[in-house]
Amino acid sequence: MNGPAPSPVRGAIDVGAALLDDGVRTVAAVHAAIARTPFAALRRLPAIGGGAALVQAVHDPIVTGVYAAVAAGCQALGGAARLAGEALGGGGAPRAGSRADLAVAALNGFAGDRLADAGNPLAATMGLRHRGAPLAAQRAALAAAHPAASPRLVVFVHGLACNESLWRPALHCARGRAPRIDFGRRLARDVGCSALHVRYNTGLPIADNGRALSALLETVVGEWPVAIEELVLVGHSMGGLVLRSAAHQAAGAGWTARVRHVFYLGSPHRGAPLEKAANLAAWVLGRADVTRPFAALFNRRSRGIKDLRFGALRHEDWRTDADALLRDDTADLPLLEGAAHHFVIATVTRDRRHPLGRVVGDLLVRPASAGGRPTHAGLPRVRVHHVGAATHLDLLTHPAVYEQLRQALASARP
Repeated sequence: MNGPAPSPVRGAIDVGAALLDDGVRTVAAVHAAIARTPFAALRRLPAIGGGAALVQAVHDPIVTGVYAAVAAGCQALGGAARLAGEALGGGGAPRAGSRADLAVAALNGFAGDRLADAGNPLAATMGLRHRGAPLAAQRAALAAAHPAASPRLVVFVHGLACNESLWRPALHCARGRAPRIDFGRRLARDVGCSALHVRYNTGLPIADNGRALSALLETVVGEWPVAIEELVLVGHSMGGLVLRSAAHQAAGAGWTARVRHVFYLGSPHRGAPLEKAANLAAWVLGRADVTRPFAALFNRRSRGIKDLRFGALRHEDWRTDADALLRDDTADLPLLEGAAHHFVIATVTRDRRHPLGRVVGDLLVRPASAGGRPTHAGLPRVRVHHVGAATHLDLLTHPAVYEQLRQALASARP
């Protein structure tokens, strides 16, 4: 008989224990790197070379033993904390949209691949969410959640280190800002469509999430309470790349024939500058013996993040080491045929042509990347929209973005 599912508390304790272990290993590696330099210099001195070698022979085992003891102590502490957490009940999943929920989403972004490999209960899985709770992709569950199910369905896919809660205006409200919009609810009211929100582990490779999303969409199309006539896909940031990867891997899947519009909101089709900078920083740290342990620690960021360096949609896009310096092996994949593709660009400046806007874009993605790859330009069903005086997260609830969605769904089939 299977025991109870691991609690989120135990998952958090496992993460804390892993962080402690990483910290101890990094400190030990730095200590060893620092010690090697003076010992090597002293051994080259004729007068004291032999003595230095003897001191090092004593020093190294002692230091290794001390760090091993510290690591063992951390493991024992983690084990005790896990037992205590299970004895106290552990608690359920955090409330959707709460700080704890958003913290778990961020953790998935930065280490979601490691969480999944370790079987940590904090690792998100590809699935539907409705009003903060998981929604099974089964006809009865979908009909109960959407009693007025429409043949026109809009699917929202969030970005890196986020979850579906970020589509809610309440998390973006600030004094002096224009009113924010819940795209799904407003489209249901204004255009008469139904909305589904997806949650997934953003630390996994985009190719893995694309494959899982394709399978989920195929299930939804088969289980939706009414026959789907029109499917609209909306991806924010990484979510847009997951949509493209899903379409690329959907050979033979029926859902692709129903797609009428795909919206990419600030998606880094040509890469994200922060990930390129992270790759460069880790490479620089790896050049020196003393800082190399920090490079190794830095390079443990998730594969999902690394995929954003150049917009990798397939596993084959990493023909070389994923930590190689700014090596771009990504392929320029075609867009899904039969659909209109909308690339939505945001800049912090009102004028898209302003030098600052061209350089910093929406603070995370530059216009040249959010606007798609060069081969996308000029295609008959490709449209590029600009939202001025907006940041990356503004795109999730911005009135100008909603208006583009509304107009597309209000129009005839492209």
